[in-house]
Amino acid sequence: MAIKGVQFLSNTDGKKTAVVIDLRRHRQAWEDLYDAMVAESRNDEPRVAWKDVKRRLRVRRTRRG
Repeated sequence: MAIKGVQFLSNTDGKKTAVVIDLRRHRQAWEDLYDAMVAESRNDEPRVAWKDVKRRLRVRRTRRG
């Protein structure tokens, strides 16, 4: 199946090793994929509880005046 604006690059064995995406055509798909990859890369980072985030934001807002 061919998708307009998407090309696959293959190695000497014919295995697909990379993809070229026309960003004019598929910008939103690339942004979604990139966001998912960034989220996945941060999977092992420590978590911050939502209540702590809210508290920090309130403190920051109060300091600004």
